[in-house]
Amino acid sequence: MFKENPFFAAIRFLTIFPVPGKIGIGEKGLLNAAPYFPLVGVLLGLLAFGLGQFFCSFFDPFLASVILVFMLVLFSGGLHLDGLADTADGFFSSRPRAEILEIMRDSRIGVMGVFWVVAVLLLKIAAFSGMSGKEAGFALFLMPVAGRSLMIVVMAILPYVREEGGLATLFYKQATGWKALWAICVLALAGWFFAGVVGLAAAGSSLFFVLLFAWYCKNKIGGATGDTLGASCELAEMAVALSFAISF
Repeated sequence: MFKENPFFAAIRFLTIFPVPGKIGIGEKGLLNAAPYFPLVGVLLGLLAFGLGQFFCSFFDPFLASVILVFMLVLFSGGLHLDGLADTADGFFSSRPRAEILEIMRDSRIGVMGVFWVVAVLLLKIAAFSGMSGKEAGFALFLMPVAGRSLMIVVMAILPYVREEGGLATLFYKQATGWKALWAICVLALAGWFFAGVVGLAAAGSSLFFVLLFAWYCKNKIGGATGDTLGASCELAEMAVALSFAISF
């Protein structure tokens, strides 16, 4: 039973944190893991909030900002940044759809991949550098929730475009409209609970930004891939950070 546990399967897939033994390693667990992505985001958010308060207390704002952004990247082992890089390399290659998908599959990173990874990281750092420790804590909590929740929304509204399949196809089988609604509710409640109207606005802005990105993916390649899901997570986090930086 524990081998197929979808919650622990989601933790194994989305984070670098160890799960005891063989809990959550079965394919059935991965097949049903998608609805638990927002809850993994909540756990990561609580951890980020606690660590963020510590780092903001002992380091100057800029150094703390760099540490906080690197910490969020390390939570997932850079999985979503890799998706962002591959997506940027493909989408900005000025190639036909089939070649875009081939470029995205290539593990090597190109100029546009480097540019967008650096740009997103710098925007997050700049956003944190203008916040107080309390404000940074709000953003740190909501960013992982937004990133993991909105991946479910993208899966619900866009088809998976690789005919040969991939790991993301397992999640797609369970990413229905109702589960997307559940993910949006978790995100909205998390934003409201932690930061009131500002948190709710940040959640809404991240949803808008990811929907805009999903529209771009639809026009560019006809749907989504595992890489674009990773990119949507990074962009959602960036939208939350920028929203808090503007609001406070």
